[in-house]
Amino acid sequence: MTGHNNSGNSSCEPILTPHLTRLYFVVLIGGLVGVISILFLLAKMNTRSVTTTAVVNLVVVHSVFLLTVPFRLTYLIKETWMFGLPFCKFVSAMLHIHMYLTFLFYVVILVTRYLIFFKCKDKVEFYRKLHAVAASTSMWLLVIVIVVPLVASQYGTHEEYNEKHCFKFQKELARMYVQVINYVIVAIVIAVVVVLLVLQIFIIILMMRKLRHSLLSHQEFWAQLKNLFFIGIILVCFLPYQFFRIYYLRVVAHSNVCDSNVAFYNEIFLSVTAISCCDLLLFVLGGTHWFKQKIIDLWNCVLCC
Repeated sequence: MTGHNNSGNSSCEPILTPHLTRLYFVVLIGGLVGVISILFLLAKMNTRSVTTTAVVNLVVVHSVFLLTVPFRLTYLIKETWMFGLPFCKFVSAMLHIHMYLTFLFYVVILVTRYLIFFKCKDKVEFYRKLHAVAASTSMWLLVIVIVVPLVASQYGTHEEYNEKHCFKFQKELARMYVQVINYVIVAIVIAVVVVLLVLQIFIIILMMRKLRHSLLSHQEFWAQLKNLFFIGIILVCFLPYQFFRIYYLRVVAHSNVCDSNVAFYNEIFLSVTAISCCDLLLFVLGGTHWFKQKIIDLWNCVLCC
C-alpha cells in the first residue's frame, strides 16, 4: 500500500493482497475483544497505580486506532480510497502514532515494575486519583496540541498525491530533515529495547539463582512473566519494523525508481505493528489459571529433563 506516487507507472501502484486484509481483520477483532476484556480487570485495579494509569491510556490509544481500521479494510477490499486525502493522511499517520504511543506506555509499565523489583520504591503510584487523571490528561493534551497539528501540517504536504490511492507518502522520506528525524527515532527505540531486554534477562537470572525450584510459587515470578510478555510484543511487532526502516530510508533516499516490492515489504512490517492491539486480550488470557498451569507443566517438564 505504500508504493511511490506515480500515476503513470502501474508498478508503483500498491500491491494489495488478502494477507493484509486478514491481518487487519484479526487486529480489529482481537483488539476489540481485548479492550472489552481489560475493562473488567481495570475495575478491580488500583486507580492510583502508575501501571494502571498506563494500561488505561493503552486502552485509549488502542481504541482510537481501532476506529481507523475499518477504513483501511474498506480500502484494501475496494482498492479505492473514498474518504478524501486529508482523512487518508490521518488514518495513515495514526498507525505510526499508535505504534510509538503503545511503545511509550510499555516502557512506562516496564520501568515501573523494574523500580519495584529493585526496591527503589515499595510501590509506584500517584498520591491521589486526581493526579493520575491530570497526568493522563496532560499527556493527551500534548499529543493533541503538538503532535497532531505537527503531523497535519507536515505529513504528506510536499508532494501531490492521488486521492483515490491512499498510504503512499514515502516520497516525503527523501527530504534530509525527515530522514534525520526517522534515524534518530529508530536509534532511540532500538537502544531502549536493548536496555529493557538486558534488564529483564538480569532480573530473571537473579530470580532463578535465588528461588530455584520454588520459582513458580512466587508471585514476583509471574509479574516478571508479564514483563516478558510486553518485551515479547516489542520484539515481535515493533523491532522488525525499526530495523527494516533503516534499509527502507536508504532505498527511498538513493533511488528515483519506484520499487513496489520494497514499498510492499515496508507496508507488511508496518502493518505487523498493529498486531500489538491484541496485547490486552493476551494479557487477560495470560492471567488465567489455565495459562499458569501450562507454564507450571512446562517448567516441571524442563526440570525432569
